[in-house]
Amino acid sequence: MPRLDSKAILQGRRSRYSATLIVGTTVSLVCLLGMLVYLWLLAVAGGAAAGIDGAVGFVVSLVAAVIPVSVLVPLILMLDRFEPEPGWVLFFAFVWGAGVAVVVSLLLNTWGMNNLTVPLYGADLGDYVATSVVAPVVEESAKGAVLLIILWRRRHEIDTFTDGVIYGAMVATGFAFTENVLYFLSAFFDDTLVATFAIRGLIAPFGHPIYTAMIGVGVAYAAMNTGVTRLFAPVAGWGLAVVLHGMWNASTRFGWLGLAAAYFVLFVVLMCLLGTAVRDRHAQIRAIAQYLPRYIPTGLVTRADVTMLSSMAGRRRAREWAASNAGRRGRSAMKEYQLAATELALLHKKLDAGVPREDWKVRRDSFLALMHVARDTFLGRMPQPVAPGWAERPTDSGFLRRSDFAHVIAQARAQQDYVPRHGQRPGH
Repeated sequence: MPRLDSKAILQGRRSRYSATLIVGTTVSLVCLLGMLVYLWLLAVAGGAAAGIDGAVGFVVSLVAAVIPVSVLVPLILMLDRFEPEPGWVLFFAFVWGAGVAVVVSLLLNTWGMNNLTVPLYGADLGDYVATSVVAPVVEESAKGAVLLIILWRRRHEIDTFTDGVIYGAMVATGFAFTENVLYFLSAFFDDTLVATFAIRGLIAPFGHPIYTAMIGVGVAYAAMNTGVTRLFAPVAGWGLAVVLHGMWNASTRFGWLGLAAAYFVLFVVLMCLLGTAVRDRHAQIRAIAQYLPRYIPTGLVTRADVTMLSSMAGRRRAREWAASNAGRRGRSAMKEYQLAATELALLHKKLDAGVPREDWKVRRDSFLALMHVARDTFLGRMPQPVAPGWAERPTDSGFLRRSDFAHVIAQARAQQDYVPRHGQRPGH
């Protein structure tokens, strides 16, 4: 059997490489580098004018901006450990926010303030309108654009609302990173860096992720559903993002009471997002329990394995067991097995929900093939099968060698010709 491209299989693509992803990431990195150079020049010029070392201010601001990112990104990724999103797509979303979205927002916000709000309302009110109305519209549009690209090019990556939240939060965290460098640099010269960092880095670092997560929820709805309503879901999510963003920016005019009220609203929204993540986790577990048992005849999974796959603790023990058999390669192979099994269950879940996928049988067989190859890898060179910790006997687990996988696939097709409940077999 030729070597399988596991990443391509897990992403549901013929190849893991994507021209859209490569070009988009490259453009985003160029924009990010351009912004950092621009901020460096601002720091040097500001330092020269103030008689202090602007380079130190830039470095301090950059380090201060990294701190909330180093906390937020792991927390965001923890929301979807059952079926984590591809790393390169997450990186693309992050650097889009840190590069393209910031550049577009800087240009349009500056133009809007100089040519619209200030001429119409004067300096003071015009600045407030630009901050409360123009900036939320521009920034959420710039951030949300990458979510539409992901929906267009990677729709089948999005299996739950949590997936949309994660992509939205990642692009927003990237945006907040570059924006924080700018704010911290300005605060460094004003001698208010500690207070600015406390507000933006400690008290409310989740503001941008919450705003753009609303767009992510709308995009996820569009990815998981059919019909006319899915076309309006991203627009509705964008509208909520703009309202929340505008509410927070506008609250500064009402002092600490206004900030407290806005903070409370954002906290409630955050709790709703966390509740959605918990609900999605339970739905994934139900899908595993419902759809994987039908593949017991393949010999790749048993009920004991289904139980293992249904908890993070069980999955962790399985990876440790695989590592004891075949080291780092074994752990990696077990992770791929778990991901392939989860994707297989979610594939059937989306089919039953009415989301069409003409190549679903090809994807199914690819997942099964990956599970087979992964099993052979994490078994290592063991002379005899050893019962995993979640199985009393080796025969209680699907982790046994099979010499003829083509026969296994043929047997699975013969014994379980699955038909989605929503319609006819593809091709009929």
